[in-house]
Amino acid sequence: MNVVGSRPDGWWRDRRGAMERLIGLLEDFAIETGEEVTVVFDGRPFPLEPGAVAVAFAPGPGPDAADREIVLRVEADADRASLRVVTSDGDLAATVAASGSEVVPAGGFRRRLEGEGSGEGSPSRGTGPSTHPG
Repeated sequence: MNVVGSRPDGWWRDRRGAMERLIGLLEDFAIETGEEVTVVFDGRPFPLEPGAVAVAFAPGPGPDAADREIVLRVEADADRASLRVVTSDGDLAATVAASGSEVVPAGGFRRRLEGEGSGEGSPSRGTGPSTHPG
């Protein structure tokens, strides 16, 4: 939700719609770059058509469920150095960086998704919106 929330465009009035729009942008990105992308969201799962982006809904309660899930996924990956996690959460960024993975700022990445500049980095193999951008 860091990527969704990086622009105050009224996303909170239609959280699911905002999540679906982000997935669409990530689909375009994944197809264009050929990179493997996973987005991890907080909240209750909803049905989605399969596509170029892996979508995960974090188990467990609370607004930090996706952050916890991202950390678990990063720590479980044998090739952590190849991962890029998109987030604006300082604690998540510090944990991910300490694991050896790259952190990409959510706002810059969203601008890149929306064609407003090259942004910095790209999510690879994983966060979310939060590679797991979310």
